[in-house]
Amino acid sequence: QVQLVESGGGLVQTGGSLSLSCAASGHTFRRNAMAWFRQAPGKEREFVAAITWIGSRIDYADSVQGRFTVSRDIAKNTVTLQMNSLKPEDTGVYYCAADSTIERVKLSLGNVWGQGTQVTVSS
Repeated sequence: QVQLVESGGGLVQTGGSLSLSCAASGHTFRRNAMAWFRQAPGKEREFVAAITWIGSRIDYADSVQGRFTVSRDIAKNTVTLQMNSLKPEDTGVYYCAADSTIERVKLSLGNVWGQGTQVTVSS
């Protein structure tokens, strides 16, 4: 079983940048696709970005394409979400997720979740 812990959230002004990190533990991490989701107040959790085990495929939600970059370091067991040109609508709790394939993790079919980290973008 994989355990996930997010960090790096905070308060930033519109147009600013933040970098989120997800630290994973558990012997199966290296075989998992990883993803970031977010949940704004009063809204459902939504997909943000995903990356395969070896980084051969990366998918982004249309709303963050060109502004966010997801990457992973297998040696360090971490996944990073670099967020640039942040907008107020990017505000929410950001969650790291893992599952066996990128298709499964994007659809939340059986995700392991972290506890989340708050991102607030002020206008």
